Amino acid sequence: DESGFYINGERQWIHTAGTSQLTYYDFHRKRGQKAMDAIGILPVFKGRAIHDHLLSYFHYDCDHGLCNTHHLRELIFVEERYDQPWAHRLKEHLLAIKNAVENAKSHDKTKLPDYILKKFRSTYKRIVEQGLKANPPPPKSGKRGKTAQGKPRNLLKRLNDFANETLAFMYDFNVPFDNNLAERDIRMIKLQQKISGCFRSETGAINFCKIRSYISTVRKQGKNVLEALTKIFKINNSDICLLPK
Repeated sequence: DESGFYINGERQWIHTAGTSQLTYYDFHRKRGQKAMDAIGILPVFKGRAIHDHLLSYFHYDCDHGLCNTHHLRELIFVEERYDQPWAHRLKEHLLAIKNAVENAKSHDKTKLPDYILKKFRSTYKRIVEQGLKANPPPPKSGKRGKTAQGKPRNLLKRLNDFANETLAFMYDFNVPFDNNLAERDIRMIKLQQKISGCFRSETGAINFCKIRSYISTVRKQGKNVLEALTKIFKINNSDICLLPK
């Protein structure tokens, strides 16, 4: 995930990559691929990255999964703002699939039966097609460039074109339903900004990212944070400072 924050009044972007055991923070003046290349994780990553469909993520040669919590929020918006029934049906369908997966996991299952997968996929496809029918392409405006599609159609196009990534959690129980882990990881940075306003220098931001990466990782691994911090400064019973020069 990524989110805007400020260093000495200048807007930059904090990026986080995480698993259930590890957290890494870094920042960059850019939000997209240039920043991700500089951080250096995604260019060599070969697993499955769960994210919120920022197009820059799709430049990387790994498997992808889309955050369905984001989809639910957008579906609720379309349902309430545009009064389109398909959005409610698709929201309920995604939640039904999520419940089926969780129920299967609770009974020590490693996958859903094939006929259930086909049924879920067929219903998903039918609802998306209903939505696309209710939101046809707008007439060409005669102006240069792409014609604005509108929020409901943009969402539907994503759900249609990236159906495999949206439903990845249904086929592979190792894939989460959302990227809430990354959002939780980034929440501390947002809290720091809310309290302090911004970092005064890049050095302060660098140190903060390193320390928070370590503390978050320690907590995920169930270790005592104070003990883990104390051990940083103790090697061969001699206290040393390991802060960057």
